[in-house]
Amino acid sequence: MLWNRWRADNPKVRPDLARADLAGAHLPGIHLGGANLAGTNLTKADLAGAHLPGANLTKADLTGANLAGARLKEAHLGGANLAGANLRGANLARANLAGANLTKADLTGAHLAGAYLVGADLTEASLAGAYLEGANLRGVLPGDQKERETK
Repeated sequence: MLWNRWRADNPKVRPDLARADLAGAHLPGIHLGGANLAGTNLTKADLAGAHLPGANLTKADLTGANLAGARLKEAHLGGANLAGANLRGANLARANLAGANLTKADLTGAHLAGAYLVGADLTEASLAGAYLEGANLRGVLPGDQKERETK
């Protein structure tokens, strides 16, 4: 992929794609480590196996996105919408997912060691085989319990 070659030749450049519309984009294996993708529309984008360590995806819309096997170590996903996203086997170690919407997300086998999930919505999310050692799950409640507490 031409982009990945350019990134390898320019490792100090931090791409700024904040608020870009990349809905439905086909970007498997793309290298966007450290990139600014805050507020970006990545609805139903294919980011399988993407390299996004340290990327800023704060308040990004990743509804229904394919992030299977993606590397999101230390990424910033606070307030991001990951409803229905495929995160099977993704590496989210030490990622910030505070307040993220992970409703019906597939986190099967995901690596979430040390992840910050305070206030995240994990309603109907699949966490089978997920590695959660050291993850901060404070304030994470099942959907029906969350509704009772807000009434």
